[in-house]
Amino acid sequence: MMRSSFALMRIRLFVSMIVASALGPAHARDHVALLGTYTGDESRGIYVVRLDSETGELSAPALTAELSNPEFLALHPNGHVVYALTRTTEADGKNSGAVAAFAAIPESGRLTLLNVKSTHRASLTHLAIDATGRTVVAASYGGAYVVSFPVEADARLGAPATFIAHEGPSGPNRDRQGAPHPHSVTLSPDGRFAFVADLGLDRVFAYRIVPEQGRIVPNEPAFASVAPGSGPRHSKFSPDGKFFYTVDELDSTITSFRYDAARGAVEPFQRVSTLPDDFTGRNTASEIRIHPNGHFVYAANRGHNSLAVFARDLKTGALSRVEVVPSGGENPRNFALTPDGAWLLCAHQTSNNLTVFKVNPETGRVAATPHTAHVPKAVCVLFLQ
Repeated sequence: MMRSSFALMRIRLFVSMIVASALGPAHARDHVALLGTYTGDESRGIYVVRLDSETGELSAPALTAELSNPEFLALHPNGHVVYALTRTTEADGKNSGAVAAFAAIPESGRLTLLNVKSTHRASLTHLAIDATGRTVVAASYGGAYVVSFPVEADARLGAPATFIAHEGPSGPNRDRQGAPHPHSVTLSPDGRFAFVADLGLDRVFAYRIVPEQGRIVPNEPAFASVAPGSGPRHSKFSPDGKFFYTVDELDSTITSFRYDAARGAVEPFQRVSTLPDDFTGRNTASEIRIHPNGHFVYAANRGHNSLAVFARDLKTGALSRVEVVPSGGENPRNFALTPDGAWLLCAHQTSNNLTVFKVNPETGRVAATPHTAHVPKAVCVLFLQ
């Protein structure tokens, strides 16, 4: 029997007055972001920070929810509920992957725990919620499975409804591709399909979502293959829903796909490097984002410690590199653009710092600012507003 999630995960929410005091007075011009972290040492859970939309200045980050390893976060379509990965402890002392649901106040970043549901299996790596707000889908890198959770009317999570194990021939990278490794979940714009990038198999799997049951079922076609050894990690759809992009961790590329919405199928047509042509060191790509205007794609490099910017042809979906700039820290694990696309906030896992870049919406180029903040082992950036 699993012990109490509240006791074992040591989930403790700071009261609203403490959070508000730490962040200072709220302003309408602020962008509010939540930061997922790896806990232990300094980090204790989910942090909140405000970014001034006029200056790019950051507030001092404040702990808003104490939670074990909330390494990735997802926002409900209503904007008032956040789902976070975490871990529970079984009766035998082993950790299991789980998802926690929080009510969120976007203006302050304050979180209130709703409930936690465990998979009773290996830890989770990434999650997303469908456009109807009725199904959360998560991937387990180490456990080689995908799981779905139904979402109740009050936004609480139901027990897992679907478990699907990934299988297939491993990629050629013996160090990293010895087994299936589902790394991320991306939902189609219409909410009908979930796409899971599997780093170990060099495939992007497609699943149909059954929102009324909180389930997923394999699609037909079941997957698309990428270049051997590329290791797809995270992915994004273009704002118009016609194209799909993966950032490929192992060979530091972006693969561009055409998307057939009727069939739920993606077809690759282009690969571009996220690195300068003269780079010869070791690197792994981490995150990919698309500007709200659809004209630019951004990717992060770990090793080279940089952000790559690409222009995107709106008609063909093809990418062309604009620039590669230093990220301002070590191991840029995750970053996000503000909802208006004016700023980019980058989180560095190893150097424990956030950096802020001003984004030029006409050229896509990013300009480093002096604004920074200390957050231990930040690995996810989620803007609430």
